[in-house]
Amino acid sequence: MPDTAVADTAPAVPLKELARRHGLSSSGRLVGPFEYLKQLWGYRHFITAHAKAKTVSALGTTHLGTLWQVLTPALNAFVYYIIFGVIIGTGANSTNFVAYLCIGVFVFGFTQTVVGQGANAITGNLGLIRALHFPRGSLPLSTVLVEIRNFVTALGVLVIIVLFTGERPNVEWLLVIPALLLQSLFNIGLALFFARLGSRMRDVKQLIPFMMRFWMYGSAVLYPVTRFTEHLHGWKLHLIEANPMLVFIELYRHSLMENVTLAGSPRLLWTEAVIWALFASVGGFLYFWRGEKGYGRG
Repeated sequence: MPDTAVADTAPAVPLKELARRHGLSSSGRLVGPFEYLKQLWGYRHFITAHAKAKTVSALGTTHLGTLWQVLTPALNAFVYYIIFGVIIGTGANSTNFVAYLCIGVFVFGFTQTVVGQGANAITGNLGLIRALHFPRGSLPLSTVLVEIRNFVTALGVLVIIVLFTGERPNVEWLLVIPALLLQSLFNIGLALFFARLGSRMRDVKQLIPFMMRFWMYGSAVLYPVTRFTEHLHGWKLHLIEANPMLVFIELYRHSLMENVTLAGSPRLLWTEAVIWALFASVGGFLYFWRGEKGYGRG
């Protein structure tokens, strides 16, 4: 009989090595933060579409629709003016308390809404999370995008209010743009942070209104910042002056108002705003990214 050639059996290649050679990775592997950023950028069209859908679903069933984007902060400012400006008289020593109050209410409302919506970004979209595969950070980012659009619209109304109170436009009004960019970065970090926190601790959403109310009273929204400098000293005053929302509100006031007393020099306020924007955005992103694989489970 002819000899039968038997091929040598090739040594077995471990499956892990074989997968690595072909660019495959574990389905449960957490990608690095820079790779995660690339994924989010790849889903930018989904983020904008989801933001648009959220806006339509939230306001499409009301008679006034998108007008509520500007009516809500305007009505809040009116109520606070009646209570604090007329009844209590906290703005008696302020040269333009109406503009001062409205800027505080509008700017703080931007962050306040982002925090509330961000905490619900994961738990309010569990069906979508469990049905589709996409970077979960898309959800809080779409929430921030909705609120940025709303705030830009409200900012136009705020400028009109400030004009009617007697302020005159000048080149410093353009400083509203970098202030908006820095606050938006800050809000992105807060939305990402509270999105993960809200998914892990459902009860935190019940505490947010109380936390935001306390934060508002410490941000000189409803009364002149001099109330703090007159009654607080030492570390208490430094703590209030470092409050990020106080910093952002003061930047808008510095941009839109003349002869306004600020919590610090403009140079110091801008420096603090940059630090807070970077700290919150980077810290919030890393905190959310670390929990990417756990969203929607359980």
